Amino acid sequence: MFAICVHAFEPDNLVYEETEQPKAGPGEVLIRNQAAGVNPIDWKTCSGGGASGFIEQFPFIPGWEFSGIIEACGEGVDTFNVGDAVLGFVRFPTPASTYAEYLTAPADQIALRPEGLDALTAGGLGLAGLTAWQALFDKGELKTGQKVLVLAGAGGVGHLAVQLAAIHEAQVSATCSTANIEFLQSLGCQEVIDYTRADMRDYADTFDLIIDGVGGDTAINALITLKPGGRMVTLPSVTAAQVAAAAEGTDVTVEPIRVVPNPQQLASLANLVADGKLILKLAKTFPLSDAAAAHKLSATGKTVGKILLSISE
Repeated sequence: MFAICVHAFEPDNLVYEETEQPKAGPGEVLIRNQAAGVNPIDWKTCSGGGASGFIEQFPFIPGWEFSGIIEACGEGVDTFNVGDAVLGFVRFPTPASTYAEYLTAPADQIALRPEGLDALTAGGLGLAGLTAWQALFDKGELKTGQKVLVLAGAGGVGHLAVQLAAIHEAQVSATCSTANIEFLQSLGCQEVIDYTRADMRDYADTFDLIIDGVGGDTAINALITLKPGGRMVTLPSVTAAQVAAAAEGTDVTVEPIRVVPNPQQLASLANLVADGKLILKLAKTFPLSDAAAAHKLSATGKTVGKILLSISE
């Protein structure tokens, strides 16, 4: 099979090459991959940051989310059948090798792909969708009617968090650039804050929960907008300690998050998309062989929605 292989943490290190096709072990399924999502954690890991501490040997194949067709079931797998269309976010933060034509996945970390959800969209739903879900409901403990602020509301996680919060009947605000205001309004965002013009002090003591997709000084400056007893869930791990330290001695809480595979939550997300209640915005699609260009685009931080790798029909 062909895959993207990383042989060292160095510039221009994504190599499209032929490598051995894996075999499904006990409790695993073999997937003919159709699409894989591209996320900031991918290029950060390939550059020696992100989850690179979990890389034990070279070469490794990047990626954690995918959509595809089951080609074979390993010993003990009785919940899926050959030919099933599935999607998954698997093995995180250890390597999952989804930037490949074939991959193996733990059967207890994948979900059936419902009719009405195409393979490409499904390939980008896992990581961003589960991050948004777990930030809002597991870490954030969002309740109906609460006021939520999503920092970077037009991003891959952000635009899903906006919609999920709205579906949960929260009062949703989000920050974005001027160009993305109408996009967020179309997703059910009740108030869009143009970060290029806004002064966060104007929103002091306004929000019950902040989903922070930016980190650093932006997140720290937004702490003032939390109500007493409010909570921020900060996504960027590199600045999580910095943001938490800024909240020390105040009456607000900062929670970091590491997304975890959850097939039940993933199935719920997939059904919402299939039913037209949740939209995954696709920013741009690249062939697997052009993964390096996909990483460069992701690293700009200027995309709206998800970047995908299209691998097979």
